[in-house]
Amino acid sequence: MAAPLKGLRVVDFTRVLAGPHCSKTLRDLGADVTKIEPPAGDVGRSGVPLVGPMSLYYVQQNAGKRNISLDLNWPEARKIAVDLCRDADVIVENFRPGTLARYGLGYSDVVKFNTKAIYVSMSGYGQTGVWRNRPAFAPTIQAETGLTEILIEHYGEALSEVRNDACSHADVYTGLQGVIAVLAALEDRHKTGLGQHVDVSMAATMLSVNERAGALMSGLDVDGEPYALSATESPIFDLPDGRRLTIASSPIFSPSFVSYCAMMRRTDLLSDPRYATATLRRANIDSLMLEVRAWILTFSDLDELQAQVSEAGLAIGVLRTTQELAESEWAAEWGAVVDVDDRNGGTVRMPGPPWKFGRSTLPAAGLPYFQGESNAEVLAEQGLSPAAINDLHHRGVIRSRRSAAGSFD
Repeated sequence: MAAPLKGLRVVDFTRVLAGPHCSKTLRDLGADVTKIEPPAGDVGRSGVPLVGPMSLYYVQQNAGKRNISLDLNWPEARKIAVDLCRDADVIVENFRPGTLARYGLGYSDVVKFNTKAIYVSMSGYGQTGVWRNRPAFAPTIQAETGLTEILIEHYGEALSEVRNDACSHADVYTGLQGVIAVLAALEDRHKTGLGQHVDVSMAATMLSVNERAGALMSGLDVDGEPYALSATESPIFDLPDGRRLTIASSPIFSPSFVSYCAMMRRTDLLSDPRYATATLRRANIDSLMLEVRAWILTFSDLDELQAQVSEAGLAIGVLRTTQELAESEWAAEWGAVVDVDDRNGGTVRMPGPPWKFGRSTLPAAGLPYFQGESNAEVLAEQGLSPAAINDLHHRGVIRSRRSAAGSFD
């Protein structure tokens, strides 16, 4: 069976991460994605490391998308973009609000000639309102929406210096929210025959995915209990062989404390006055952790440990590097890692799709295209002759080059 989104035509004006992650997910579900890259190139192409002239950061978010490069300051380039949007099912952009409207490519422009288009705009704070024009990157959005403060509060004195998270959660989550919006709007279009504009805010996304948000906004006293279900306070334990593992809950959390005691078969701890409340367990956490560590060290087999932990409704996880997971038996069995052409005579490993469909067949990993590599192919589909395409290239209306630092062809 065909991929779920086979035949869906997507025009992708996005760059860096949030927007490209959205359109890459649509592509991996079978959509035909054409990326429109500006002359300066997608900043993501400068991400390190590089294999030859190709950035692996760019590969991860853009493999499989055809690529044309247009200078929208030219009316001929704007016409090409309009013609692509005229036939598009989905248009995705993540510029500051109003940027594409200056070129006649905002939603209010597109809807005049394509009423069925689903037009997704991603920005830091939304398309309207007092913050609409603020620049937005994952670290700034994470700072503004409470994630960074949670990180600092959680690690406290363990941090040698105040720092940001290592991953761009705000971008990736926003990209996935964009995908959800596209799928919902497609369902609505099936009913009404009409597309619509979808405004996706990074800040609103980060608030919505914060599982503590409701508790934090309530201002209620939790009497020493960890927020939510205590996942962020899950302890990490060292094993004699140098490995580390975590148990996915905190013994400070009252329900989890009961599970820890059951896991260790230590009902005596339930009546120990040092551990009678969450506040007391937090004050005496060192002695409680000594009990848990001593129990863990009685196991030489992690499967046996997992079995006993599971009996109590808990779970363990071994701390691995990304490389270690990629080389695991599970990754090979699931197909979690795929080989992608590096455009330099070899292949590179990339994350594979996180879904397995019962009837549908997903597309193979696609090529990471160089900037403007699909110019001739896409423009020929629009009816332009080779001579006309060469003329546009000669005048700089369309561009192509082989690396972020390289000169135009």
